[in-house]
Amino acid sequence: PSPRQASRASRQGLQAELRRRGLRATASRLAVLQALRGAPSPVSHGEVADQLSSFGWDRTTIYRNLLDLTRVGLARRLDLGDHIWRFEPTGTTNAPEGLRWRFVCTDCGDVQELGGLHLVVDQNARVPSVVRRKHAEIQVRGVCDTCSRSTTSAPAAEAQEEPRRPPA
Repeated sequence: PSPRQASRASRQGLQAELRRRGLRATASRLAVLQALRGAPSPVSHGEVADQLSSFGWDRTTIYRNLLDLTRVGLARRLDLGDHIWRFEPTGTTNAPEGLRWRFVCTDCGDVQELGGLHLVVDQNARVPSVVRRKHAEIQVRGVCDTCSRSTTSAPAAEAQEEPRRPPA
């Protein structure tokens, strides 16, 4: 199929999925669901609203759609410790064994999905069974590379400046 036909089929699939869950397949709701599914990591209401701003929908419409998608199980609402609600689609994880690994930057709030990590639980470790079964979310907090570079490069730039001489 051509890209246009594939896009139409994808859109029709999303419409059918919304209707199966008891929601009307409005243009704004479809766009919000597509935005969630296209995002590489959980996104805030503001990020979705900014992404869809060219369509003219107000922020309240976007937020209500996010809540509707959450209510019917097509999205999850997360608080990753910074008191900003973020949303992600459900049922689209590629994480092995049900594990979700995330890195949250404590400076800028960026969220990155971490792949290629494995959890090894010692036989004698006292952990909840959900961790032992590897159906858990693991969050790593710290400063991302971008923020780390900006804080380490600022002092280096200052050190390279020539010392100022007092006026004579």
